[in-house]
Amino acid sequence: MKNTPVDYQTARRIIDGFGLPDFGKATIREVVAISTQLEQETGTEFIHMEMGVPGLKAAQVGVDAEIEALRNGIASIYPNINGTPEVKKQASRFIKAFINIDIDPECCVPVTGSMQGTYASFLTAGQCTPGKDTILFIDPGFPVQKQQIAVMGYKYESFDVYEYRGERLREALEAHLSKGNIAAMIYSNPNNPAWFCLTDEELKIIGEMANKYDVIVIEDLAYFAMDFRKDLGCPFEPPYQASVARYTDNYIMQISGSKAFSYAGQRIGVTAISNKLYHRSYPGLTQRYGGGTFGIYPPCLIRPIFRNQPLGPIRLSRYVQGRRGRYVRLCLASERIRTSCGETKEDFYGSWFHNRL
Repeated sequence: MKNTPVDYQTARRIIDGFGLPDFGKATIREVVAISTQLEQETGTEFIHMEMGVPGLKAAQVGVDAEIEALRNGIASIYPNINGTPEVKKQASRFIKAFINIDIDPECCVPVTGSMQGTYASFLTAGQCTPGKDTILFIDPGFPVQKQQIAVMGYKYESFDVYEYRGERLREALEAHLSKGNIAAMIYSNPNNPAWFCLTDEELKIIGEMANKYDVIVIEDLAYFAMDFRKDLGCPFEPPYQASVARYTDNYIMQISGSKAFSYAGQRIGVTAISNKLYHRSYPGLTQRYGGGTFGIYPPCLIRPIFRNQPLGPIRLSRYVQGRRGRYVRLCLASERIRTSCGETKEDFYGSWFHNRL
């Protein structure tokens, strides 16, 4: 009999019941399902580390706006296929305020979380150019995104960026991109799950290589503005969230509301496509769909089935976290604020949104 925290035979029976060829390669969903069943059968509580739960309460202004919208009958009305204009306008303004990048409201596509945004981005990128059928992952990354590639039947390549920091990153990218089969590359910054940040030098290398080989860069900003070594919480003032958008026009940003807005349960986000990429035509898309541009296809996959409802004013404000720096938090604001430095600044107001099936 093996001495284990839970009964070995019970654990073995439950794991075998999932038919996994290698438990070490189980997906997040499989691990959660197994641990949940073990909890139920053994009465042993598990510490769940599989989900990055924000832990902060959602802003009350958002909760109140959702209730009001439902009472006003929004659930029974199909959304505008072009998206709610105010939502797109404020998403564009948010990007300008905290990244200092200009993206037209037209190119800001509401999605139900970055997972849906990356799915649509992968799907579209892989259809753009015949022969470019592979997605490059700059690891470590979010495992579910590789599972999305498997669902689509696409191919992927990857490398661990730990061994290729600084100028060495160019060597790794050259080795993969020079083969001509990469449609898009993806990374998260700040990184999920390793929690490091790519430098501006490295983002510039990624942008330059994307330009050289005409590859789309998908920038996952799930942990937006959470490089706590800098104060990134003051709108329209430097320093700004680092982004590859300063070095290439071949980019798609995935901006999630789950962590930054503590709205994980409601699945909200924006897929922001560069103006140039949004309006670009590709031979593969023309052949498959008969015309149109890159930006037409992700929206046509997403927008008709989701509701976009403005939630009201939300402010990104700054708070001091001891001597270890600052952290970013969202809260309701209706007046001028005094920052942690003692300065008085205007509030930044922006409408966020609620997506519903």
